[in-house]
Amino acid sequence: MSIVLDAMGGDHAPGEVVAGAVEAAPHLRERLILVGDVARIERLLPTPCPSNIELHPASQVIDMHEKPIDALRGKKDSSMVVGIDLVKRGLGDCFVSAGNTGAVTAGCLLSWRQIPGFHRPAIASELPGRSQSFVLLDAGASPDIDPDHLVEFAHMGRAYAKTVMGRPDPKVHLLNIGEEEGKGNQFSKEAFVRLARHPWFRGNIEGKDIFGSDCDVVVCDAFVGNIVLKTAEGVAELIVRMIKDAVPENRIAQLPYLPMKSLLRKLWRKVDYAETGGSPLLGLNGLCVICHGRSGAKAIRNALLLAQKAVERNLVEVIRSSLTEQVGVEVK
Repeated sequence: MSIVLDAMGGDHAPGEVVAGAVEAAPHLRERLILVGDVARIERLLPTPCPSNIELHPASQVIDMHEKPIDALRGKKDSSMVVGIDLVKRGLGDCFVSAGNTGAVTAGCLLSWRQIPGFHRPAIASELPGRSQSFVLLDAGASPDIDPDHLVEFAHMGRAYAKTVMGRPDPKVHLLNIGEEEGKGNQFSKEAFVRLARHPWFRGNIEGKDIFGSDCDVVVCDAFVGNIVLKTAEGVAELIVRMIKDAVPENRIAQLPYLPMKSLLRKLWRKVDYAETGGSPLLGLNGLCVICHGRSGAKAIRNALLLAQKAVERNLVEVIRSSLTEQVGVEVK
């Protein structure tokens, strides 16, 4: 198994990306291929370097602000394009990047294409809940979709929940403005009808309930999903910051608050996006884990460990077979 890492992608690349790779390397069972400016990467690697780290050259970088298609066409030797191609040629099993999300998504889609039976890719983001985490998709890949595509997302999400999260029979909810059947716009109503044909569908769920209920999979279009994801991240960071700001600066006055430190650490670990590290892009003939653009070493490390788990548990093949198992569609 080989994991391909875009060493030049992200706000803090290559420094934080390489640092995360070095942290992850002892926990990875196979090769880790760092793609990018070899001279710059080598200067950041320790001596001795972990034996499972390899370097692959790429002379260009796709910046965060660039238009995805123009960047992919104009920078054929970018770390992103080269890394995606390594997976296409069978030289890697998963591509991990904290670079331009639109370019990563478009690049993987154009290079690997969709799994037959699935028409749109989806980003699956694992989010914390009160008693258990759940996976939300689509969190940013396909904003303009048909109601039928939400059924495909449900199959992808169930495959991820089974394979990576260990849920034996994951249930699916549709994100909506009300719990009752018939709520929402025309898109939501049509999606409900299609999802309701499946025994694993548990109906609508409101945004206020997804973090407090025992959800497994929540589906929505990427426009809504990305707003939910970023709002959740912002609120979590705000709450933690407000708690910290409420603690007096005077050391003596801080004494009554000291017992809260361990509780705050536990709370932050639960809501910190870096604990998961990244979100897999599902529905394609290849595996990609997309990281937050501002990812530090911790997030990169955990994204690589997530990639390893997804590869070892054959996530792409589980998704490929999900239509055959659940709706009788032959996928070749």
